[in-house]
Amino acid sequence: MPEAPRSAVDKALDLVEAVARASQPPRLTDLAEEVGLHRATAYRVLVDLVRRGWVLRAGDRYLPGTAVLQLSSSAARNSLGALAGPVLAALSERTGLMVNLQVPEVDRSRVIDVVRPDRLAMISSLNGQALPVHRFAGPLALVAALAPAERGPYLRAAEESGHPLDAPEGLLADIEEAERTGFAVEYGRNEQPVASLARAVVTRPGAPVCALTLVGLGPDFDEARLPGLREHLREATDELTRILSGTEASERASTPPEPPSPSTPTEGPA
Repeated sequence: MPEAPRSAVDKALDLVEAVARASQPPRLTDLAEEVGLHRATAYRVLVDLVRRGWVLRAGDRYLPGTAVLQLSSSAARNSLGALAGPVLAALSERTGLMVNLQVPEVDRSRVIDVVRPDRLAMISSLNGQALPVHRFAGPLALVAALAPAERGPYLRAAEESGHPLDAPEGLLADIEEAERTGFAVEYGRNEQPVASLARAVVTRPGAPVCALTLVGLGPDFDEARLPGLREHLREATDELTRILSGTEASERASTPPEPPSPSTPTEGPA
């Protein structure tokens, strides 16, 4: 079956997305080739996008425009929280632990959503708080997933607080371990009886979107339980990665609905 022609909206969104995900500001030829448009067509669409502020032209290259930059972080976080909410709830149900969702900021991470079971009501949820990398598993997982060149602000914040970077127990060793394993673990560094396990959600290498963190009491993370918790957390972060990448929506869209059974009455127009 031939593929349906792309609408004007499809073409515009393809170009906006291509500009936004480019590691270096692309040229017209690069964009046209990436989104599969004739060069002249891509140029006409880009002219409108520049006029509306969705794309900025700098010489012969294109960058995200002011309309993209003006999308508030709070709105993006609300959307992220809505998408991630069912994943957090299911992970908490499976593990019996508190689960939080964190996003990276300039030199910390911020908790933007929490699911906490009643048995862990004595542990602070930290919802809304900014957390430093040297004291919490969530920001540690995020920093370990960053490109090394992007880690500087987080390392400086830890160093300014007096936390060692290069000692055997220093932050760089913790980051290296989290990068190697894909998981960050904290045992009582911030609050003695509390332990946590975190993993970053990464839709593009070197640019983590968020992290999921399991939080509980120290015995909840003993050696016998830890492998199972890692697997539950891996499944949850992989699911959220698929959601944020649009994979699940694409799969649903590409699967035609089953026709109703002849014996099943169908609803009339609403």
